[in-house]
Amino acid sequence: MVKFIGEYTVKIDDKGRLVLPSAFKSVMAAGEDLRFVIKKDIFEDCLEMYTYAEWDRQSEEVKSRLDFFNKKHAVFWREYMRNRAVVEPDPKIGRITIPKKLLESIGVNREVVFAGNDFKIEIWAKEKYAETIISGDEFISLAGMLSNER
Repeated sequence: MVKFIGEYTVKIDDKGRLVLPSAFKSVMAAGEDLRFVIKKDIFEDCLEMYTYAEWDRQSEEVKSRLDFFNKKHAVFWREYMRNRAVVEPDPKIGRITIPKKLLESIGVNREVVFAGNDFKIEIWAKEKYAETIISGDEFISLAGMLSNER
């Protein structure tokens, strides 16, 4: 499985395209499917970008928990699949075009941060990403709380 690590600030060009950081492209195996699925995060004002294989794995897992003869499950699935985009970096530079509607949903102006988050890449408006940083004490507190949940 591909693991994405690092943070990279990228400017949106005049045509609304972004260059996928080369560090992320380089962890993809030669000949591997370079398509990505992008969706809005449920909890944060960012986009999540998954390799197509990871997206397929996750969506199949979610789908396996649903009964499509149950209306609530069908409504959930419809909403779960709404506002998704499949993008593929161009072979020369690695540019991708994310639908304007998705970028607007997270408040992007001219710059985004691609943040590697292991099995996915988060895409943030640069200003909003800076606001997500928590203090060292808060991180230590969370780590202690989570270690007690195991």
